[in-house]
Amino acid sequence: MVARTWSARTTAARQTAYVEHFTRHVLPELHALPGFVDATLMTQDRAGEIGIFVLTRWTSRDVIRAFAGDDIERAVVEPEAQETLTSFDTTVQHWDILDTNTAP
Repeated sequence: MVARTWSARTTAARQTAYVEHFTRHVLPELHALPGFVDATLMTQDRAGEIGIFVLTRWTSRDVIRAFAGDDIERAVVEPEAQETLTSFDTTVQHWDILDTNTAP
């Protein structure tokens, strides 16, 4: 399994717009892809700026290619999402998941 991570920044006023975009547009697209496992959207208040961190999990890098294209290190940030952000990373990171532990 592979985790794909990405981060961005926005304002408190635009945070809701990004969350709505993620929920209404990004998640349905991801859920339609065979091999997509799940997504976690996190925010952090940074003294007036809101940090956004997205972690998605996939069954393989080949599945990620179906979503991101041949350059899987390139972030996929739709224009509608860009309008809600003050800045964003143009690349992503991939992590091989060795273990997932949940509470009993």
